Amino acid sequence: MNTRKILVTSALPYANGPIHLGHLVEYIQTDIWVRFQKMRGHECHYVCADDTHGTPIMLRADREGISPEQLIAQVEQEHRADFTDFGVAFDHYHSTHSDENRQLSSQIYLNLRDAGHISSRSITQAYDPVKNMFLPDRFIKGDCPKCGATDQYGDNCEVCGATYSPMELKNAVSAISGEKPVEKQSVHYFFELGHFSAMLNDWIRAGHLQPEVANKMAEWLQNGLQAWDISRDAPYFGFEIPDAPGKYFYVWLDAPIGYMASFKALCEQRGLDFDAYWQTDSQTELYHFIGKDIIYFHALFWPAMLHGARLRTPSAIFAHGFLTVNGEKMSKSRGTFIKARTYLDHLNPEYLRYYFAAKLGSGVDDIDLNFEDFTLRVNADLVGKVVNIASRCSGFISKRFDGLLSGECAEPGLFQQFVDAHATLAELYENREFGKAMREIMALADKANLYIDDKKPWTIAKADGKDVELQQVCSVGIDLFRLLVSYLKPVLPTLAANAEQFLNIESQAWPNQAQPLLSHRINTYMPLMTRVEPEKINAIIEASKQNLQKTPPAPVKRSHPIATAIEIDDFAKIDLRIGKILKAESVEGADKLLHLTVDIGDESRSIFAGIKSAYTPDELVGKLTLVVANLKPKKMRFGLSEGMVLAAGPGGKDIWLMSPDSGAQPGMRVK
Repeated sequence: MNTRKILVTSALPYANGPIHLGHLVEYIQTDIWVRFQKMRGHECHYVCADDTHGTPIMLRADREGISPEQLIAQVEQEHRADFTDFGVAFDHYHSTHSDENRQLSSQIYLNLRDAGHISSRSITQAYDPVKNMFLPDRFIKGDCPKCGATDQYGDNCEVCGATYSPMELKNAVSAISGEKPVEKQSVHYFFELGHFSAMLNDWIRAGHLQPEVANKMAEWLQNGLQAWDISRDAPYFGFEIPDAPGKYFYVWLDAPIGYMASFKALCEQRGLDFDAYWQTDSQTELYHFIGKDIIYFHALFWPAMLHGARLRTPSAIFAHGFLTVNGEKMSKSRGTFIKARTYLDHLNPEYLRYYFAAKLGSGVDDIDLNFEDFTLRVNADLVGKVVNIASRCSGFISKRFDGLLSGECAEPGLFQQFVDAHATLAELYENREFGKAMREIMALADKANLYIDDKKPWTIAKADGKDVELQQVCSVGIDLFRLLVSYLKPVLPTLAANAEQFLNIESQAWPNQAQPLLSHRINTYMPLMTRVEPEKINAIIEASKQNLQKTPPAPVKRSHPIATAIEIDDFAKIDLRIGKILKAESVEGADKLLHLTVDIGDESRSIFAGIKSAYTPDELVGKLTLVVANLKPKKMRFGLSEGMVLAAGPGGKDIWLMSPDSGAQPGMRVK
């Protein structure tokens, strides 16, 4: 078998909050695949980093009275601890706020600029004259110009449903400073993504993406690719753009380059050849594991940037779905928005590693953490089937034979069946079909338990003159357990390490050439895994519940009368996405409403919007707009509205759907 050279990354966690179980789906999936490759003897490097730039980081640090550098250092320490305790074994974990990333981001930008792929033009935005910064609409509050309701957002009124521009708000103020915003123009820099349409069209059909992802990319390509705004104005926590004082790289520009920066730091530590992995004719492999919500950035922007900068593109991008808990989106009020540390305070992390593995396949389907199923599966599979084999057999070997296994294998055919399973299991692991692999391994565990049940060593032990048979039967059981653990090792590294200590063997490689342990002395058995206790799960749920009762925030000093401003964290809860209107219909019995079907990337939503006076249904089909995707569904007499489209204007015919930034495509999240 030829040794492969593989570089693997997971998406970078944002340095503005803790790791939760939804994040861990990705990191555990990636870690399993990397551990498998290393067991097979391949040279495989797994790197990641904290994503540290952007306005939310800057504002949170300011609110806490510390520097952004201090904030990201604290968060990085917390992230590292969570990953370590969940057994996620990065070869290097870095930060996007690093010298390596600054140098690489600047160099890639300059390569793109010199090749003619960067343009610039002036745009108009709302501006906070106190904080001296440009404001997205969601950072502006005021009184509704239609009904006078106070404390309304800069784009629509939650009381009367009117839409308007931020500058139309009465007593408009910045949610950050409390000062009235003004309009201001600024030059922005754009990456001309459209230059790479032909290249991307070929690339997405060349096997680099899962079929369903490739199909979605093809739809977006058919709609045409727009220039992508890659700059932000000072103040901004990030890297300044070369030859553009006061202009900074947008966080999504330097974040993926952070993969390269983390690997570069690893190369410097270990004496690896960085260029060999990134040159256009590289014979190495590059894989990115990501969530399906950031496909657009990774499957279009990233390969286009790399190609334009004369660097290699990814071998493949593997997207996964979201995590639900007990069949629902994670909820703070229900106690199912679970932080990694909360779980670790109560349960063995390898329970979750196994459960995720048992659920994961090669597609982008969401997976559900059902606690009842979780308990049954861990207790039945790991404790009842796998660990139980060692527990049942080791006692006889220790007490009757001083820990010495038999000098011959009594069941060479059965042992070989377990070894021969390596080919099927290797293919499943390679293709990320972890759920199928776990089922195959548990089928082998059933065979091992059936063998022990059939031979009944507990009965043999009571008979005279049966010591040789007893030693042989229990030795076969121990050897089959050893092979099961080797197949589970990518998923359960701690269990595997403890089992290797019990078996008194070196760290196991992939067992494609395994031989029986003959006349081998094992150590005294210690419990390797205990059953899931329901009270521990209840404790996790209780510890995860948050009091969602609203409390008055501290008053903000302002120059205009308005209700007290809310915290920036409340704005950060908004899941703002780009949507494409697939269908628009009039609503019978409604003067102002249109019924829209909107593609938000991973699903379509039914949304009722009060824009009938300004648009006919035919005008809307195919348009892109901004959608609040996590707004609680509202039951109306016409049907269920599953989100909100954002529009502005004084009303009547003068209503305009909010246009996203250049380069937007359905499903993109707006940071």
